[in-house]
Amino acid sequence: MAATADHSTTGANAPAYYVSTPIYYVNDRPHLGHAYTTVAGDVLTRWHRQRGEKVWYLTGTDEHGQKIMRTAEANGVTPQEWCDKLVEEAWKPLWEHLEIANDDFIRTTQQRHTDRVQEFVQDLYDKGEIYKGGYSGPYCVGCEEFKLPAELLDGATADEKLCSVHKKPVEWLEEENYFFRLSAYGPKLLEFYAANPDFIQPASARNEVLRFVEQDLKDLSISRSTFNWGVPLPWDEKHVLYVWVDALQNYITAAGYGSDPERFAELWPASVHLVGKDILRFHAVIWPAMLMAAGLPLPKRVVANGWLMVGGEKMSKSNLTGIAPTDLTSHFGVDAYRYYFLRAIPFGTDGSFSWEDFSARYTSELANDFGNLASRAAAMVGKYFGGVLPAATADGEAEQALKDGLAKAVEAADWKIGEELDFAGGLAAIFEFVKQVNGYITEQEPWKVAKDESEEGRARLATILYAAAESLRATAVLLNPVMPSTAEKLWASLGAEAELGALSAQTVATVADWGRLPAGVTVTKGEILFPRLEEKPAA
Repeated sequence: MAATADHSTTGANAPAYYVSTPIYYVNDRPHLGHAYTTVAGDVLTRWHRQRGEKVWYLTGTDEHGQKIMRTAEANGVTPQEWCDKLVEEAWKPLWEHLEIANDDFIRTTQQRHTDRVQEFVQDLYDKGEIYKGGYSGPYCVGCEEFKLPAELLDGATADEKLCSVHKKPVEWLEEENYFFRLSAYGPKLLEFYAANPDFIQPASARNEVLRFVEQDLKDLSISRSTFNWGVPLPWDEKHVLYVWVDALQNYITAAGYGSDPERFAELWPASVHLVGKDILRFHAVIWPAMLMAAGLPLPKRVVANGWLMVGGEKMSKSNLTGIAPTDLTSHFGVDAYRYYFLRAIPFGTDGSFSWEDFSARYTSELANDFGNLASRAAAMVGKYFGGVLPAATADGEAEQALKDGLAKAVEAADWKIGEELDFAGGLAAIFEFVKQVNGYITEQEPWKVAKDESEEGRARLATILYAAAESLRATAVLLNPVMPSTAEKLWASLGAEAELGALSAQTVATVADWGRLPAGVTVTKGEILFPRLEEKPAA
């Protein structure tokens, strides 16, 4: 996978800031929705690394279940061959392409996972938390989920029912299953939610879960006996584990559960589970109940992002609305892609992708506001001071306003990105500072000041250009988690590494310390950070 930043710590025994994405179902190639959550997790963990914290970022793939078995059969290969092909040719390469700096990639077909899963469910069975029964009811293969009546739509005939998510017919199942005593955990879950009001975010998602649990939980079927592509139950190999029960355990099996107690103690409980809102109940109801039954700590937060919409519907392959991320990165570039979705759509809400909006933000915010600022500043240092950054000698009210603006931006961005997961708000704060720097240059008119060749004039020009470069130094640090390649180019243009070290070593805590970029560094005008867009490719 992509190389990660140096994972510095805030103390030898400090717990890691552990973030996970859902593990994605490999019945097909990834689309924008998958990448949206994964980029969000990458920005979040990179931000905490920029804080100087010890971080661990997990993603991976969910590879069992009836849908994958049928997909493999339709393509004339075994389920394992299908999973191997998709993971190695589609999923891992995309994360590398998008510069995802994950620390681990878990696959549910790996023995390090399946062995621990069997130990986990055997423990629950031995405790009496799992019993044998029978199931009769509707099942959506696309969701790999047993459906409640409220989750079904009327179909073309009087008897046909459709899944409300996939708009496809559900199947009627009657089979012997094993059940987890989920119904016993309703009161305990409600008590936990009340004691931990930030456990489920955003508030709308929390309210949805509360209403669901308050209606009384039913015991959960955790096994299937009509197909064999799954983890066998250790006490009854006629059954394989229901795919969701298997999948949810990736968060602990990857962290060392049952295999590395010291590592598990450092990583668990997870700091943040990032999930799509359509799988929130699994993570905020079933997963906590299973952990309670096993006597393990619960994750600290489950944060549900909204859906990316196309034509008013959730983006998905099954609805023929999936868009490959490379369709966009080939036109806008990877860093602009990483920026756009977190800037344009408040995390936790649904949002529609728009080519026109992406183009407008690219041109206005990235090319004009940010890229042009970097280009102009470097060009003027080159033109008026031979590429050597001059020292500031005459700071005044205008420079103080920049210092205050930077401090304000850092405080807002650090809280919004690092704590609230308000990526749009954090980026807005950073780009408000970028606009302030542009306004400063426009007001100070260094090209006019340069005509004054007196000692005072040269001093004033030096101060203006130093302030611009120092502002860009701070901006490079703040945008490094979001646009790592672009930030590195800017860092190199400023000549900062020779004096300040690697960009990844700069911390959020010191970014607002004005004057860190030393005078005398060589400033060069590198390649254009955000080139002019060509025409939109033909569909």
